[in-house]
Amino acid sequence: MKLQKLYSYARRAIDDYNMIEEGDKIAVGISGGKDSLALLYALHGLSKFYPKHFELIGITVDLGFDNMDLSGIQKICDELGVPYYIVHTDIAQIIFDERKEDNPCSLCAKMRKGSLNEKLKELGFNKVAYAHHRDDVVETMLLSLMYEGRFHCFAPVTYLDRMKVTVIRPLIYVHEADIIGFVRKYDLPVVKSPCPADGNTKREYAHELLQSMIKDNPGVKNRMFTAIVDSNIKGWECANGAHY
Repeated sequence: MKLQKLYSYARRAIDDYNMIEEGDKIAVGISGGKDSLALLYALHGLSKFYPKHFELIGITVDLGFDNMDLSGIQKICDELGVPYYIVHTDIAQIIFDERKEDNPCSLCAKMRKGSLNEKLKELGFNKVAYAHHRDDVVETMLLSLMYEGRFHCFAPVTYLDRMKVTVIRPLIYVHEADIIGFVRKYDLPVVKSPCPADGNTKREYAHELLQSMIKDNPGVKNRMFTAIVDSNIKGWECANGAHY
């Protein structure tokens, strides 16, 4: 996938759900994975020509693992001219050493988002961009069906009232396969997650289930995504007519 295609996908989602307003100060949550790097490039490119002007920074929450090298991300941010902040935490120690959590993902996500939101509020930023893509949307719906018994998914735009922060997800129209192609084409320095639970989660199970379904029925992912967009799930009411 070329940069122009990435810009097109992101802009359509931003326009459809009114994700960006004039003067927004947006922090990109950069995990170091392929998705967050693609999001960084998408928003950096759009910031040059999008009709509503916005400011952009990158933030990584360092969970405290010793073997996570973020120098490649720092270099990319320097090249793009995007200010980059690393929030150092002891989340890994708390979850794995002190609490010895059997199912660490939920608590880790809560603590990581809390640290991220605190930093962007400290810097005076009002929005944070997450790199959830089209496959993530469908997988989240599958998880909700299987483990909660309801048809549900995160929304393209979510306002966190307690923090006074708005979460936006500009990559919801982008296929994961396209992101993989984009990262390979531009040789981006993806940082492998050092978390010992990586690859052994319920989300990974949903990912594998979706891939199996796609193999047997190639159009199933797009039909499931359409069902979400056309549903009555809160937050998915498209402001400008979806282009999915």
